[in-house]
Amino acid sequence: MIYYLKHNLHKVNWAMIGNVLGMVLIAQGCLMFLPVLVDLIYQEGLYDSYLIVIAICLVLGYVLTRKRARVNSYFAKDGMIAVGLAWIVLSFFGGLPFYLSGEIPSFVDCFFEAVSGFTTTGSSILEEVESLKHATLFWRSFTHWIGGMGILVFILALMPKSNDRDMHIMRAEAPGPTIGKLVPRMRQSAMILYAMYMGLTVIMVILLLIGKMPLFDALCNTFGTAGTGGFAIKNTSIGAYNNAYYEVIITIFMILFGVNFNMYYFLLIRDFKQVFRNEELRAYLGIILFSITCITLNVLSIYHFDVLKSIRLASFQVGSIITTTGYSSCDYTIWPQFSKMILFLLTILGASAGSTGGGVKVSRMLIIVKKIKLDIQKLLHPQKVEAITMDGKVVDTEVVNQILAFFCSFIIIVGIIIFLVSLNNLDFETTITAVITCIGNVGPGYGLCGPMGNFSMFSNFSKIVLSIAMLIGRLEIYPILIFLSPILGIRNVSKSFHKRNKRRA
Repeated sequence: MIYYLKHNLHKVNWAMIGNVLGMVLIAQGCLMFLPVLVDLIYQEGLYDSYLIVIAICLVLGYVLTRKRARVNSYFAKDGMIAVGLAWIVLSFFGGLPFYLSGEIPSFVDCFFEAVSGFTTTGSSILEEVESLKHATLFWRSFTHWIGGMGILVFILALMPKSNDRDMHIMRAEAPGPTIGKLVPRMRQSAMILYAMYMGLTVIMVILLLIGKMPLFDALCNTFGTAGTGGFAIKNTSIGAYNNAYYEVIITIFMILFGVNFNMYYFLLIRDFKQVFRNEELRAYLGIILFSITCITLNVLSIYHFDVLKSIRLASFQVGSIITTTGYSSCDYTIWPQFSKMILFLLTILGASAGSTGGGVKVSRMLIIVKKIKLDIQKLLHPQKVEAITMDGKVVDTEVVNQILAFFCSFIIIVGIIIFLVSLNNLDFETTITAVITCIGNVGPGYGLCGPMGNFSMFSNFSKIVLSIAMLIGRLEIYPILIFLSPILGIRNVSKSFHKRNKRRA
């Protein structure tokens, strides 16, 4: 193992990775001034906990960014390691204010809560949130907004200089099977993404304020919706407001944030053809409509055949689960098994690639279905030559293979994590859904970790394992696995990869 570590890790551009980590720490330190401001407004005495962490982040960040790399370029492996480490560092320091303030006494719980926030999972160890102080509630929700689009995409948008190598970072952090530049320059692409993200965020806050939701509540609920995270500031989530207007607005925006942000760019430049012919968007909206219809019909009797209420509750939960937001407007665990199974399948499926949502992604499932269909056709007609297409374009065989490898890796990792978490000896439903909801970055599961429950009953070991699952899910497996590859003994793949690149050069 030591040989593998020495052989693989010395080839990594650690100076450049250190620079990235330094920028992440500086950005985090600056963003933490917002909860300090909130605490000063409400005068609850938590500002010193945040100022200590801010000082640590800024000092460490400054030191890391001062070390200049001998080589200013980096490759895919460096980008993957940088992203994986950045999210771990982000979560570690993001959880420190909870611990220093005493709001969450256990550091493992603090780390779990921070990971859940930044990865936009929304799973919580807190049994009661309304007793938390405003700065804590704000920071919990704001971590969703930061993690939704990605802290490194945010940094790329602010960097004065960027190059094509930055695409390695963006690919590693942005959710989905493929990620490309909207415009030729990487920095401009990141700026456009964040401009659209902020625009939708502001519109939602305004609409909630029009419905007379308090400003603090509107901000926190919008952060959770925009990042498709789901940390609630009420014990019974959005259902605590018992307000149809709020539920409708949040439902609409959960679905909007689950759409590939490239579609909004096409709308801005009036390229409506690209939007209408997008197969993933049509499938995403079709699945939502079909699921709402099925669940509405299935729960009508529970709500005394009140059609509007049934549609509203079904729409909210479908939008919440497929986008992996995790908010709840009711206790859907009392619904019939058919409705619960639909929501469980949506938990695995997730939203669109290039959105703030988690899960396997609709585009991946579409390509897998098309691959199965093509293989059946080849069995029936061996001489037939046909390719897999998406949006009228041929999907490269390498992309298809990567998707199949991702799906197989997903199943294997889920199995391993379920095996480890089962050591807690909790019931089958709780164990299975806890793992699925964490790696899918959804939030609530069933059983003890359902919409009215939490994750406090898990041991520290299980919380750490589930935290790793959340990171793996948010970064879509490979950045974490590549970082761990020397420890796992994955050496030959890396060597052949470098040899192939050398031959091409």
